[in-house]
Amino acid sequence: MTPPSSNEKPFLRIDGITRRFDEVVAVNDIHLDIHKGEIFALLGSSGCGKSTLLRMLGGFETPTAGRILLEGQDITDLPPYERPINMMFQSYALFPHLTVFDNIAFGLKRDGMPKADITTRVEQMLELVQLKPYGKRKPHQLSGGQQQRVALARSLAKRPKLLLLDEPLAALDKKLRERTQLELVNILRKVGVTCVMVTHDQEEAMTMADRIAVMKDGEFLQLGTPIEIYEHPQSRFIADFIGNVNLFDGKLVTDEHDHCEVQTDDALFHIGHGISGTLNMPLGIALRPEKINLTEGRQSLPHNALQATVSGRSYMGSYTAYELLLPSQRRIRVTVSNADRHADPFDIGAEVTAHWAPNAPVVIVD
Repeated sequence: MTPPSSNEKPFLRIDGITRRFDEVVAVNDIHLDIHKGEIFALLGSSGCGKSTLLRMLGGFETPTAGRILLEGQDITDLPPYERPINMMFQSYALFPHLTVFDNIAFGLKRDGMPKADITTRVEQMLELVQLKPYGKRKPHQLSGGQQQRVALARSLAKRPKLLLLDEPLAALDKKLRERTQLELVNILRKVGVTCVMVTHDQEEAMTMADRIAVMKDGEFLQLGTPIEIYEHPQSRFIADFIGNVNLFDGKLVTDEHDHCEVQTDDALFHIGHGISGTLNMPLGIALRPEKINLTEGRQSLPHNALQATVSGRSYMGSYTAYELLLPSQRRIRVTVSNADRHADPFDIGAEVTAHWAPNAPVVIVD
């Protein structure tokens, strides 16, 4: 989606939301604006507070403090059935004794919608999720991916202003999950519904969301687009949590406006920008495996290079993952794209030089 302008009013505003369970603070003073049509992901490991925050948006948990505003209306104290919000649960919660058609129609019938309008709306939903031939089937007669789409159709049938997704693809196997991620995004874009999703799967969040909030201990550690989160992590935790990374500890030895240098036990890192730091201050360096190049043999380079021995290799199809043993006995990970079908991989025990560009590493001050 197009990034919202700074003066655009938020569709959903979370203003200082806190949730305590006795002495445990599950969600701690969260502030967040979400704009209309945005797909927003709450990402974190189990127990970080993401599901509690989602349940407060849905009205299934009551905040200890703070407010939730939807299109300017304070909905903090409204029960779930009075909120223009639908929630799709991880289990899908389909009624096993009802057909696909009747599962989708269930909420519409409870709202008293005329029968003819229900039929029209359900047919629209079946077409949207590409399940039109399956309306008379029962849930057990469908695949996991088809059940997921039925649950989505039911959630969208009442045309909610806000859709909440709780681990929406967790029940699917890896290959089906990858395919369904794009299908789900396309459906949400077509409908134009604003969506907040919870996931512990970083790949799912990166694939589906316009913006991501990484949570830990009930707080947001970093909020941004997938590119911002991955390429510019603001802490060691973020760098390590999102994707694979090699982390180094070092000290700042040079700091100019157009470059800086960080000396670690394994290499001198020459970074293509200054950081306005203090000489000898401790710093972290995050270097992604795919940003490292490998050259056969040992080469003597002044910076941004490591001499190493190949100690492990895994062929992954589109890339090969190498484990390198450094002279310090530390091991790092490097991934090399398999762009050339006939290229020979490096053998176990081969002597190599790992090297990278000045803009590849990220300096972490924390």
